[in-house]
Amino acid sequence: MSIRVAALIAGFLSVSAAWGGASTSLAVAARSILGASQGVYVEAADGTVLLSQAAESPVHPASVSKIATTLALLHKFGIEHRFTTVFATNGTISNGTLEGDLLVETDGDPYFVDENALLVAERLQQAGVRRVSGTLRTRGPLTFDWDIDPDGVRLRRALSGGAPAAAWTSVQGLGDSSAGVAAMPAIEFENSAAATATGPERKLVIHRSQPLLLLTKQLNDYSNNIFKPLADAAGGALAVEALARGAVPAIMQAEIILGDGAGTDPSNRLSPRAAVTLLRVLERELESSGHALCDILPVAGIDEGTLRKRLDGPGESGHVVGKTGTFGDYGASALIGAIATNERGTVYFAILDHDVPVPIARQRQDRFVRALLAEFHTRAWNYQPDLRPAVARATADIVEP
Repeated sequence: MSIRVAALIAGFLSVSAAWGGASTSLAVAARSILGASQGVYVEAADGTVLLSQAAESPVHPASVSKIATTLALLHKFGIEHRFTTVFATNGTISNGTLEGDLLVETDGDPYFVDENALLVAERLQQAGVRRVSGTLRTRGPLTFDWDIDPDGVRLRRALSGGAPAAAWTSVQGLGDSSAGVAAMPAIEFENSAAATATGPERKLVIHRSQPLLLLTKQLNDYSNNIFKPLADAAGGALAVEALARGAVPAIMQAEIILGDGAGTDPSNRLSPRAAVTLLRVLERELESSGHALCDILPVAGIDEGTLRKRLDGPGESGHVVGKTGTFGDYGASALIGAIATNERGTVYFAILDHDVPVPIARQRQDRFVRALLAEFHTRAWNYQPDLRPAVARATADIVEP
């Protein structure tokens, strides 16, 4: 266990399990709105338990599992980490033709999409490459457009000019050398096996993803299941589970079961109180670098994605930061999050529904959170969304020979 995680646990234990402020009105709201069998837990900043209903019972949390993966990624890499994809060759470039193969080596960037491929294609052309006499070869866990692309087939199609026009429009809007260029860049691959070169390898373009904090923020906003392979970068599902269990008191450790890091595995389990505890551990991890939960989780009514049209009314929009979870096949629907109050500081909550139709569960969750907002004087999170396209936060640099 790391020193930081140990400190987080110590800080949590110093304030947890204080039962002085349980709210009768919240208990009534939980039973009448959510149902007495559904798990819900609410805790104040000082550790006071404001509501606990079936809070020790682990159920399938769906994408709330991504909280644990987010914590593991930050813990391993730090908020400024950038995933790297290197485009290289062991051939020569002559008259616009790369005599050999285009080699692609990646360490697992989960947010490499059409826009990023076009940015790289433009840089390759600037480096003198318009045709490749060989083919595209990959090394490492290549992900492209939210799916595993082990042979680089879909990446090659995008580099060859097969990306959507909207993706090129985003790249053109960056204000760099692509501005005013009408044609989408396209690299022609000739597929000549005989042209494969065997010379010394050299790098042509290095693509670096947006920083991890911003990257995971966007993935969480949309609850993208690319978190499943991304968990491998944090050591795999077992490592994520071990870190999550090690970050909570011993009494809660059995309430965390992760078969994967995204929330799609049927074995995943989480209790409401463990979910709140992990949320608070994530918050403290962020605070160590001067950030807050709103910097990595969606803000209701503000951020595009799963919470854009939820809790977006007057006095609600911008007041709730959280994470949804939905998996109808398992009867799972969840909403966990935090609100900023004048009376209790930050108030944390977790609602983990099971065996309730998803549309009904979401309606009930929002009704309960509205009751929670009405219980306190709340304020909007100090947050301004970054409205730039994701590709604007990535870089692609030509490596000079």
